[in-house]
Amino acid sequence: MRSSARTGYHAGGETRTDGERDSHERTLAWAALGAAIALGLGARLWLAFTDDGIYWPDEIYQSLEPAHRLVFGYGLVPWEFVQGARNWAFPGALAALLKLCAWTGLDQPSAYLGAVRVAFCAAAAATGYGAFRLARGQGASALASAAGASAFLLSAVPIYFAHRAMSETASAAPVAFGLALVLDRGRPGSRPRWRLLLGASLLGVAVLFRLQNAVFAAGALAILAARRDRRGLLEAAGALAAWAAFYGLLDLFTWGGLFHSAIEYLRFNLVEGQAARWGTAEPWYYLRVLWSSMPAPALALLTLWALGARRAPGLSLLALAFLLVHSLVPHKELRFLFPLLPLLSALAAVGFDALPEAVPRRAALAVVLGCGAFSAIRLPALTFGDLGQYEHERPGASALDDFGAVNRLLLAAHRRADLCGLKVEAVHLAWSGGATYLHRPAPLYPSSGPPRESGFFNYALAPQGWVTPGSEVVAREGPLVLLRLPVTGCRRDEGYQWRLP
Repeated sequence: MRSSARTGYHAGGETRTDGERDSHERTLAWAALGAAIALGLGARLWLAFTDDGIYWPDEIYQSLEPAHRLVFGYGLVPWEFVQGARNWAFPGALAALLKLCAWTGLDQPSAYLGAVRVAFCAAAAATGYGAFRLARGQGASALASAAGASAFLLSAVPIYFAHRAMSETASAAPVAFGLALVLDRGRPGSRPRWRLLLGASLLGVAVLFRLQNAVFAAGALAILAARRDRRGLLEAAGALAAWAAFYGLLDLFTWGGLFHSAIEYLRFNLVEGQAARWGTAEPWYYLRVLWSSMPAPALALLTLWALGARRAPGLSLLALAFLLVHSLVPHKELRFLFPLLPLLSALAAVGFDALPEAVPRRAALAVVLGCGAFSAIRLPALTFGDLGQYEHERPGASALDDFGAVNRLLLAAHRRADLCGLKVEAVHLAWSGGATYLHRPAPLYPSSGPPRESGFFNYALAPQGWVTPGSEVVAREGPLVLLRLPVTGCRRDEGYQWRLP
């Protein structure tokens, strides 16, 4: 344990007091944090504008597609928004952003998609700062907090998911800042009420975006109770109760029943176990995949967490509870753990301060930064096997720009003035950008839809070997082509439904 009893130390041949050392460390901490935010944001923006692919259909059909339908009046509807197994808070927030884009002239898909990606990248960078504030609130020094936040900002997994419109990525910032405000140990009894209410409200928003974040909300209340902070407990519980009421009323207004989406979601996943259709994994899946996807940062984060767990027992137990809950659910995906990553970074910062006195702080900071930088450099080589996705189907496939060619051809189809219908023959519609990318109120057919001769569509997105006589290749992306079919106009399809098959 580091001692604060020393009055001075030698550096470069001169003696510095504790105050000078602390000032120097704070300067170094802010420099490291600023550099990590800048580099991390740059890496996220680079990926956002070079990767048009899809990690999993949820990043389109649980977020962008319902938001597009809300703003522009059309879009494919997945089963969750037929049965009401998702609430409208997250797609509603995205709809507000799309509406703002439309009002400001960014009403073309390349423009509003770019705006959405920038917004998510900015939120991811802010999440790194949230991890810094959370660590400071748990008593970590500025230098240690900067080290922990840098691990989040520079590591491959947080960068990979950052620009994707998923509830996990959207809720990470509210979780980090919410816990930082609610659990701040530096203001016992004197914390302004607005800080606690704001923190609890952010946790409420996180639960609205993703139901599983209720673990963080409940855990925050448990920690306040364990601290015997009666006032804080009552105020936080009141704020969370207000957000729970809003959740119920939102479902009542949109789906016709109080907490309809939560009930349907839990029934589908826990009672019926339907999520297992998309695969199951062993309980230690998350630890295994964290290691395979970003080994150096994972080793640093978990080692430092273990070293400092006793210094932040409440937050450590909360992180373990979230990990355990997800480990016990049979269907697992690495993205489910994304809201936990800023907590791990904050806990690692607490552990950083618990390093033995013999370990130089600058050297330890350099090691943590190096682990993150090495992981970021390795990002272009990430495979789906590394991320624990498609492990049995195509583990060696690159995790970047998967189905990106499909989405770029949808953007090309959008620019065809005569388009009146499109059939996507190359892939299942779930692995395409849907109406969000096509952005035309024209029927969008799956590969199992009507034949080309039906006259219901005049363009097809197909493998290049499927070019038929009379069709014209108007755009090409790798092995896929956009074909203009020998059809003048389109017949009206009276039976067409905007349902995702």
